[in-house]
Amino acid sequence: MYMKNYFTIFINGDPFNCHCSMSLSHILQYLDININNVIIEYNNDIVNKMQFNSLLFKPRDSIEIITIVGGG
Repeated sequence: MYMKNYFTIFINGDPFNCHCSMSLSHILQYLDININNVIIEYNNDIVNKMQFNSLLFKPRDSIEIITIVGGG
């Protein structure tokens, strides 16, 4: 019964167990990732930051978190 509310997605290729109600925004907060410095690819498509709160996952979905770094 406990596991029905959880499933596995993949973040940068690594398995991550998440609750079925977690949005992309929740996961990024949980991982302590600053959303202003990342680009997110969800199942091979770039996600607009305005969609972070509404994007919910299905089992075996995949996200890539790409960190933007400045330099000179």
